[in-house]
Amino acid sequence: MATSSSSSSATQVNFPSTKLRLDSSREEYDSWKEAMLRVLESNNLVSFIDRKLPLPLETNSQAHKEWKHIDLIVKEWIFDALSDQLKPIVIARKTAREVWFLLETNFTHPTPSPPSVHQGEDVVYKQMPLALYKAALRGDWDATEAILEQDPELAEARVAPNLDTALHIAVGTGRAIPYLEKLVNYMAPDLLAMKNSYNRTALHMAAVTGNLAAARILVSRRRDLLYVMDTWGQLPVVNAAMCDHPPTVDFFISQTINDDFDRDHYVAQHCLLLLNTLIESEFFDNALNLVERYPDLARMQHASGLSVLRTLSLKDKAFPSGARLNLWERLIYSIEDPSCRTPTLRELGRWHRNLHTVLYLVIRRIVPHVKWIHEQKVKHEQALKLLTCLCSHIESLNEIEAESIYADAMLKAAELGIPEVIEAIVDTCPNAVYSMEVNTKRFFLHMAVENRCEKVFNLVYQMSDHKHQFSNIKDLSGNTLSHLAAKLAPPHKLNLVSGAALQMQRELQWFREVEKNVRPYDRERPNSDEKTPRMIFTEEHSSLKAEGEKWMKDTANSCSIAAALIATVVFAAAITVPGGNGESGYPLFARSSAFIIFAISDALSLFTSSTSLLMFLAILTSRYAEEDFLYALPKRLCVGLFTLFLSILSMMAAFSATIYLVFGRKSEWVLIPVAVFACLPVTSFVLLQFPLLVDVISSTYGRGIFGKQSDRPFH
Repeated sequence: MATSSSSSSATQVNFPSTKLRLDSSREEYDSWKEAMLRVLESNNLVSFIDRKLPLPLETNSQAHKEWKHIDLIVKEWIFDALSDQLKPIVIARKTAREVWFLLETNFTHPTPSPPSVHQGEDVVYKQMPLALYKAALRGDWDATEAILEQDPELAEARVAPNLDTALHIAVGTGRAIPYLEKLVNYMAPDLLAMKNSYNRTALHMAAVTGNLAAARILVSRRRDLLYVMDTWGQLPVVNAAMCDHPPTVDFFISQTINDDFDRDHYVAQHCLLLLNTLIESEFFDNALNLVERYPDLARMQHASGLSVLRTLSLKDKAFPSGARLNLWERLIYSIEDPSCRTPTLRELGRWHRNLHTVLYLVIRRIVPHVKWIHEQKVKHEQALKLLTCLCSHIESLNEIEAESIYADAMLKAAELGIPEVIEAIVDTCPNAVYSMEVNTKRFFLHMAVENRCEKVFNLVYQMSDHKHQFSNIKDLSGNTLSHLAAKLAPPHKLNLVSGAALQMQRELQWFREVEKNVRPYDRERPNSDEKTPRMIFTEEHSSLKAEGEKWMKDTANSCSIAAALIATVVFAAAITVPGGNGESGYPLFARSSAFIIFAISDALSLFTSSTSLLMFLAILTSRYAEEDFLYALPKRLCVGLFTLFLSILSMMAAFSATIYLVFGRKSEWVLIPVAVFACLPVTSFVLLQFPLLVDVISSTYGRGIFGKQSDRPFH
């Protein structure tokens, strides 16, 4: 890393006499490169473009800002030495090292194809006839052959605006393979490498569209197409991974990973890009094979300083902790065996001894959702294996080198809530538990609390007495864990809980739980802004508290109307019993079992609806203090909703018994339609309001989201 002295000496700028052009030869590039290296060496700034040297660690914010400033100067120097046509290709690169590397790969490994054609250049090309364009889209070889026989140069013709050739178009359709074979055999080998305005060959098109058959045909004719880069510096295999085409990715990887892949620096650098792309696109099995074959990839970093481990730490849905499964999905997930593949019909006959396995595999084959759960578990297992593999390869590094790889990944995993990544890193490098975000001086627990990642926070219950070291740690603004818990949760975390009142309850639960893990001495200590955690909580949650009050009152109002109507109806039914009373005033159907059911159900409905009404009235008249949202209000809502559900259920039972007594004593078939229609309101309540009741009971009386989740020790 350049020091401040480097910055002050960075004044000599003797640019190359000739600017580097898009069509510069290898010799011209070497001359330009030597001149630029002299400029950088004279200013002691070679480290900013030398990929063998690691990027500087952010030891403090001022040093990092200085490094970024000098890097920007070096990047501008390189830009000043480029032609206007070449600048748009490299302008998106973030650092001087990335720009230098892209130029290096473009000019030290030129493709054997004709010169690239870019939009905006003054290039003359042959316009493709409309007839040839339509023939390529249809896959009509007879029409194409007739056109090319008249003018063979039309094989190089292009169509605006992307400047695609007939070969690009034929591959992009994803069909007409016989047509493509004839077209490839007709064209000279050099023409197969023609590029469009994005520097993409036909093989790039096959990768983007997932046209595996076309890729096989093109690679069989010209293998070097595998190593042609487009405008963004991407190989066809990277395009296939980005566009999520597994069979095509498998084919490209099998073709590109060979002995040359190790010796060729150009391809080795693209192997790192490929690995990151495979992880981002969730091809974890391919990524694992790549790391096992080339272990150095686990220790390499992008020109921007980001590691492969950090890329994996962004994939929260790729790990079991990120799975959002309901009860029955979790049950299926728990019994899933990722190594158990779906058998063919021929294999089923040989598995007669394991009938339960056969039955489950058949269900997995015919039920799409069960198959999806299986795929999710397979993906999780592959991600965990890749994570373990990456961590094992950084174990041999010294502490400074290892920290440059795991620190950012550790904090990002804490921010996104991926405990698997944090545990794997800490198991490999115990010191990783002290990884700190430089600009704010926050540790992984700070990130977990601020972003409401309970699965990461729960790791504190698996820690030894070292956990007490985090109880009094403050960030750059003087905030303890309690201050961060007092802040409002991110919107995407709040939305996981239904209703503003329950969101407020969850926030209070977080605040209370974090407060237990902070020393009593620090619980009310103010931060740099002279604000205590309680003050911050009240200030940050004022809007949510008002929304929770409105939500609770609206819910209570709606339900109290229903409870009042039910109480009125069942009270009237109790007075005017079905069938009436005899001369003695005794009910005529008093000895009937149906009448007993009516009486019990009607009384139960009256009592439960009255109780429900009282609970909702208690909610409406509550004072709505912050602490009321923790237990008092949710408890009343639980009782109110539960008794309302019982009152509806018993009211339907009383009504059905009345119908039977009056109309169905001699026609028992009446019971069938009555029972069916009586289920409608009950079912409606279950579908509409019962999930809310379950959520309230779970969040108030459930086991909670905090506590020790595993016996696995966490240093």
